[in-house]
Amino acid sequence: MTNAAELRSGKGHHDENFPVASRLIHPRHRPPILAFYEFVRVADDIADHPSLAAHEKLAMLDRLEEGLLGRAKPEPVAARLRAVLDQRGLSPRHAQDLLAAFRMDVTKLRYRDWDDLIHYCSYSAMPVGRFVLDVHGESRSTWPANDALCAALQIINHLQDCGKDYRNLDRVYIPQDALARHGTRVEALGEPKASRELQSCLRDLAQRTAALLRGADHFSAQVTDLRFALEIAVICRAAQTLTQTLMRRDPLSERVHLSKVGFAAVGLVGVLEGLRQRAGRLLGMGRHRPQDA
Repeated sequence: MTNAAELRSGKGHHDENFPVASRLIHPRHRPPILAFYEFVRVADDIADHPSLAAHEKLAMLDRLEEGLLGRAKPEPVAARLRAVLDQRGLSPRHAQDLLAAFRMDVTKLRYRDWDDLIHYCSYSAMPVGRFVLDVHGESRSTWPANDALCAALQIINHLQDCGKDYRNLDRVYIPQDALARHGTRVEALGEPKASRELQSCLRDLAQRTAALLRGADHFSAQVTDLRFALEIAVICRAAQTLTQTLMRRDPLSERVHLSKVGFAAVGLVGVLEGLRQRAGRLLGMGRHRPQDA
């Protein structure tokens, strides 16, 4: 029987579009986040594997979940994550939700409309941020802002990779009604350059994503951990920059990812913005503090 780790694509947390447990995160929180990432990365690589049949992918994802829950001899990544969860008193629910998303990736190749896509994001993206919030002991009152940010990050990835996903996996996250509304079809994603109609469709989705991101405008100021707050601010700034890029560029023929230098510049702006938001929050708390008699 194939070990799940043998199916790894080789992609690591340093290769992601957005930071995963960067040095901004306190060292005591990085191990559980990285254990979670490794589990999710293996599951993602299984779902995207080019030569495995659908039933093999689903069986391996089930095996990961059984190991995570202690119901079978675990894969190494499942054993590591289970140990971390037990040590920190955390639920496996977020990891299970992500496994549900990867099962969708195997069995669901098209999305009807925006709401259908957001439903997918509620399993594929929102649990990631919720897990990191739980690791930090943050309040669940932060979840709405988290969910807006994580869904936006997921859709940005879908727009960036729309051509590759269609050509390599016949998987299309661009909502079917959006394609129809702009007078184009799925097959347009296989062209070397986006048609005017497809560009209009993708630009419209980027604008909707920018509106979604506005729900996370004050996310950084809502969390208590300063280092985590700064990481959120960096991610928000990067996401805003990428949505603006997607409104101007064709992801089929032009670069729509941030370079390392570009991300560093955006990250610096994000840190400064996070510090500004934190200062504003502290000033606001001071104004509303009852005065001594």
